[in-house]
Amino acid sequence: MEYHKDRFNDFSLLVFKGEKLVAILPANKVGDNVYSHQGLTYGGLVFKENVKFNTVLLIFRALLKFLSKSDVKELQLKMLPSIYNTLPNDEQTYIMFLLEAKLNRRDALSVVDYRHPLKFSKNRLEGVKKGEKHGLVVEEEHCFESFWSTVLEPNLSVKHNAKPVHSLAEIKVLKTNFGKQIRQFNVYQNDQIIAGTTIFESKYVAHAQYISSNNKKNELGSLDFLHHHLITSVFNNKRFFDFGISNVNNGRQVNQGLQYWKEGFGARTVIQDFYTVATNSYKILDTVLI
Repeated sequence: MEYHKDRFNDFSLLVFKGEKLVAILPANKVGDNVYSHQGLTYGGLVFKENVKFNTVLLIFRALLKFLSKSDVKELQLKMLPSIYNTLPNDEQTYIMFLLEAKLNRRDALSVVDYRHPLKFSKNRLEGVKKGEKHGLVVEEEHCFESFWSTVLEPNLSVKHNAKPVHSLAEIKVLKTNFGKQIRQFNVYQNDQIIAGTTIFESKYVAHAQYISSNNKKNELGSLDFLHHHLITSVFNNKRFFDFGISNVNNGRQVNQGLQYWKEGFGARTVIQDFYTVATNSYKILDTVLI
């Protein structure tokens, strides 16, 4: 997280049992609220696989008590989507129920499950054929300049008056630190870049962090051609391919066209929840175990 430490007031926490570290919570503070770190896509408590439910309950109670005694009124907690867990890990969601935490946002990820693959839609396969017809080529690159400057930044600026979450300098730093986990795939026509996808790769999941193309994507089938290749050839050893979200307005609206495009590859919905927890509610957890 150090690459953007200047943007956040870090408030990351370590939880110990005696002198043994048992959990961590990457976090930052804004006013009298503490957030699952806002510089990270996914959040929540992180603990080892041998930690059982009773211990998670005690960890969370200790965490809330510490925050309450530190004059923090609310913890804004975002969950880790289930596809990223190595084991079943819904203890925190259950604790949210016990604490009557407020569900204030729910994102919908579009995910391809390789254990239950679905056929690609006719539209997506037609896009692949267009790519073949126009002689498109997919290349994995180790630099990001051409995609950022030629495709991604201009596209976001024109369509959404926005910039990528990561600047070119920041993504280069991340690539240096995580060379095998951050991968760039570009599409070329006659040696000219026309589209690309930046993939964040974890143990079980390939996550498309950025997807962008020039204004001829429908004519050339560039994004269909690219993602067909990634899903069927490059990452077919994973459990999941995660296209990310298609929703806005704290999960209450969905970009129908974008959702339709992702589902054409066989993607279906996995959720990520965001909760507000009153820190002074920690005493409720004293009555759970009987």
